[in-house]
Amino acid sequence: MAIADDQLQSERSDAVLLEAITANNDMLALQQLFDRYRQQLFQTALGITRDQQLAEEVLQDCFYRLYRHATKLDGSIPLAPWLYRVTVNLCYSRIKRQRPWYEPFHQLAERLKASSRSAPDVVAERREMQDVVRQTLERLSPQHRAVLVLHYFHDYSLTEIAEILECPEGTIKSRLFYARKILKEQLYQAAIEGEPLIDGISF
Repeated sequence: MAIADDQLQSERSDAVLLEAITANNDMLALQQLFDRYRQQLFQTALGITRDQQLAEEVLQDCFYRLYRHATKLDGSIPLAPWLYRVTVNLCYSRIKRQRPWYEPFHQLAERLKASSRSAPDVVAERREMQDVVRQTLERLSPQHRAVLVLHYFHDYSLTEIAEILECPEGTIKSRLFYARKILKEQLYQAAIEGEPLIDGISF
């Protein structure tokens, strides 16, 4: 019975969990939402801030805000876009307040590690590509990186990103176009444009 109860708890929808927080101050429901979204939101924050500690702070603050504003959220509307919006805005605030946006982008570069192939020439080529990507991303503003992270790491469409970031879809298209242009130029300069930069990206 305990196992069945645990499974039922894990299968509760976002709307049900949100209602539990609102009606019963259910901390278990908040924890379930945290467990459900923590990885995606952390990677988003890490991709924008380029700082693991800042990303952790953003993640904690995001769910604190979820707890504080749960009564104002409409359970009939998907929760994920709201969480991403809060995460991105918190990233912008912390970058502006604490540190310059052009600091080294170590963490996201790690996310672009070599595939399972381990031949020395392949590893060397991948490392060279990672260096180019890291250097290029350092040239991009947090706003441009946010679009890249949401689109390529979380598979959001441009329309969905526009809703999350609360800006016109044309602006999102422009940011993505600019970011891809910079990446492509850097890859050409390094003469390593022969394979996708990140899985799913092509030029």
